[in-house]
Amino acid sequence: MPQLARPSLDVRDSYLEVLDEFRAEGRLGDDDRTGLGHEARELPASSDDDASFREYVEMLRQRALEEGVRPEGWVPDTLLWYVDGTEWIGRLDIRHRLSPQLIEVGGHIGYDVRPSMRRRGHATAMLRDSLPIAARLGISPALVTCRVDNIGSRKVIQANGGVLEDERNGSLRFWVPTRP
Repeated sequence: MPQLARPSLDVRDSYLEVLDEFRAEGRLGDDDRTGLGHEARELPASSDDDASFREYVEMLRQRALEEGVRPEGWVPDTLLWYVDGTEWIGRLDIRHRLSPQLIEVGGHIGYDVRPSMRRRGHATAMLRDSLPIAARLGISPALVTCRVDNIGSRKVIQANGGVLEDERNGSLRFWVPTRP
């Protein structure tokens, strides 16, 4: 059964395959400003080596720490991978606080699902399973945004109790309760 988990070595092969899937749909280039886009650019060229991938995973885990290394202007965030055994299905990022940029676009929680695994309910489950974690981080409610034309993501957010506040810069902004 799929579950949210901290990044780990167990899914390395699947993760590397997934990056190829995202690249095939035109993502992960230098212009991809998403968390996944940044992570793909940080992956060492020698990622098929256990030691290199281990360092990469540790770097991703360290971002949750206040003193962790992350891109300039980024806030601490808890990165979780959605996995089923050794299969990487998606990623979810819980940002511990909102910067002025995240208030406009991005919010507290962002997620991506592997292209070949979309439309199976994974994003809805990922967001649902992340809400108690966000609550433990002191986030209540969580701001979750999506592009105006992303109907699938809008349905995911609404299925998790998201209430539309407004539209800004082509993004819809929803507040999602993190506590029952």
